[in-house]
Amino acid sequence: MVMSLQQVITALAERAGRAFCVVTPDGERLCAGAGEPAFTVRFRTDRALAGTFLRGHMGLLEAYFDGSVDFEGSLGAAMAAGMQAGLDVQAPALNALENSLLERRTSNRDPAQAKANARAHYGLGEPFYALWLDEPLKMYTCAYWREGTVSLEQAQRGKIEHVCRKLRLARGERYVDIGCGFGGFMFHAWRLTGALGHGINTTTEQVRWVDDEIRRRGLQGELSVREADFREVDGEYDKLVSIGVLEHAGRDQLAEVIKAHADFLRPGGLGLLHFIGHVGPADTELFIRKHVFPGGWIPGLAETLVAMERCGLEILDIENLRRHYALTLDVWAQRFAANWPRIQALDRSRFDERFRRIWMCYLVGCAQMFRLPEGKTHLFQVLFSKGNVTQTSHPMTRDDVHAR
Repeated sequence: MVMSLQQVITALAERAGRAFCVVTPDGERLCAGAGEPAFTVRFRTDRALAGTFLRGHMGLLEAYFDGSVDFEGSLGAAMAAGMQAGLDVQAPALNALENSLLERRTSNRDPAQAKANARAHYGLGEPFYALWLDEPLKMYTCAYWREGTVSLEQAQRGKIEHVCRKLRLARGERYVDIGCGFGGFMFHAWRLTGALGHGINTTTEQVRWVDDEIRRRGLQGELSVREADFREVDGEYDKLVSIGVLEHAGRDQLAEVIKAHADFLRPGGLGLLHFIGHVGPADTELFIRKHVFPGGWIPGLAETLVAMERCGLEILDIENLRRHYALTLDVWAQRFAANWPRIQALDRSRFDERFRRIWMCYLVGCAQMFRLPEGKTHLFQVLFSKGNVTQTSHPMTRDDVHAR
């Protein structure tokens, strides 16, 4: 039996647990669910409607990016409803095939392609990111919302301080910051601990900015940055921090990138991996890989731990910050939306309406993803040592990490 559009909408509303409306290209308004509709999906073309039936969330989102669909009301509610209703697992064969073909074209296996993938996202320029990330550190990773935290700036400083405590980072120690972004961790960690930081980044634009900032602050003797692939090891360090890097290792490069992390550490050294990870095996969302992070691949926690153990790394502590990421993304989305006119003014050809729609779906959608009651995507911090720690080389408890 072929279901009517009204029946389809009703079934989706029941699975999503919220009311919404759909307006068809000919102006018919169809609603379902109990209570006031949280949002309305307005289809402007028959092709957009057919694409949604054929390809699920990918058909709907790409029609929205092209202006053939509009969301009225809460975008967050619409994104959450789509996930809870299972729209993102509709047409699995088609989307899986496209994901596989995308991996062939954009795999991070080749360092040159990995660099191009990174620059496509992180090379958008410091002026762009400065308009909606925290100032002045510009940390583009999950913040740490300790009780009493009132701002993104405070939460990002709190994250850096949390990591420094876990690593027991101390004055005079040499550490490597893999994928150092705009250098926020290094600059704040230097002020806190006096440890000597060396950043590695494959994005040319960020490396140049960080190097200029190090020179501007007169920290050439304490901090440095190198443009290189994450797999290009240049020596052993006392400590290692890797925040938001593992997601860019690529689908088949996890073991290789983990080995490089191990090779960066001296025997007995401590490291911390901070990464988005799946619980159980899962493909990485096609929308994210196609429109936001080319070459990206979210690893599973279990496979990551196995890869670490094979490299002689002892797991000391695992913390899940999933709920912290939802709060972080909320603020990013709010600031991005509020500053859109200023973002657009930077380069109207690059930051056009399509870009705005893609990035708002990315920021808002990821916030809702981390809130899903049965979601399998989390944010992990894994503390590890190179080789087993001894009775005297590391504290027996974690009390010092959570102390004020």
